[in-house]
Amino acid sequence: MPDLPPRHSSALHGATVALPDPARSPWWELGRRLLLAMAILAGTVLLVYFDRDGYRDGNDPPGYGVSFLDSIYYTTVTLSTTGYGDIAPVTDQARMVNAFVITPARIAFLVLLIGTTLEVLASQGREMFRVARWRKSMGEQEHVVVVGYGTKGRSAVDTLVNNGQSREAIVVVDPSPLAMEEAHADGLAVVVGDATRREILRRAGVQTASQIIITTDRDDSNVLATLTVRQLNPDAWIVAAVREQENVSLMKQSGANSVITSSDAVGRLLGLSSMSPMLGSVMEDLLTYGEGLEVAERDLLVNEVGKQPQSLPDQVIAVVRDEKVYRYFDPVVTLLARGDRLIVVRPAKELPWAPRPGTHGEESSDED
Repeated sequence: MPDLPPRHSSALHGATVALPDPARSPWWELGRRLLLAMAILAGTVLLVYFDRDGYRDGNDPPGYGVSFLDSIYYTTVTLSTTGYGDIAPVTDQARMVNAFVITPARIAFLVLLIGTTLEVLASQGREMFRVARWRKSMGEQEHVVVVGYGTKGRSAVDTLVNNGQSREAIVVVDPSPLAMEEAHADGLAVVVGDATRREILRRAGVQTASQIIITTDRDDSNVLATLTVRQLNPDAWIVAAVREQENVSLMKQSGANSVITSSDAVGRLLGLSSMSPMLGSVMEDLLTYGEGLEVAERDLLVNEVGKQPQSLPDQVIAVVRDEKVYRYFDPVVTLLARGDRLIVVRPAKELPWAPRPGTHGEESSDED
């Protein structure tokens, strides 16, 4: 589905919530410890068998030695602390080996088995608690759901994080194990499953999300996911990607607030770069985060109320008023009013000769 880590997970109704965790799987730890326990068992069997003359079996006639099978039997009942007493060490050497070798081995054997069982149960309990706490936090805070963690999804997440969005408030939905590994490496929670299914989207908390980004490599999947998301959350802001321009209207009818045409955007950038290399480089600069220029939305400041958009230090390209977007030259926004928001082109990093208004805690015009 998408164009697009071992981790603890919690599966329910076909959806798997996987939280990033650097620890190894508890089942890997269980297997490793069982191998260590078997090694202790095998080593003790060989130790008893090599010193078999120092042991006596009360069930055998005098002079009858301890066999290899007897060594296995003695080791198992000794390490498990059962201790029937029918086989016992009789020489000083065998008793010393029991005291200083087999007894520590018995303790290690029990610690491995009991400790591993407790750790597995505790680990599963911790993971269930983590998932429950994560679900609760997703219901209490505004979070972003990203459907599809491919190239476009990762770029969208990077842009969100670079603009102040917490990674803990981003949830990825993707059916691919590879995408889960990559999202975990980036410190993101993942719901593994098909985003066209309502239950999968519910596990991601779509019904309480403030924003949803839908970016798989199939337009039909994007349309179906958008329809389902809109049914679950009528108020969320949905941004969706489509590969073909002809599907834009269908995506908007499905409930998307904003639709990005990936093939068209790339084609236009290629055409601009071909006709005007300098214009192409500027457009690429605007799309690259952290260097040169950036496009941003900010509040109108108190000292900017009543001014013309063209007179501000920032290069204003549009004004958002009453949930509508006006170009800076539109007569409706000749003078800026309280509550307006500005779409500006500004330096990605502030320089002495290129200030960035609105980034120094100034009072905005919509504050009381």
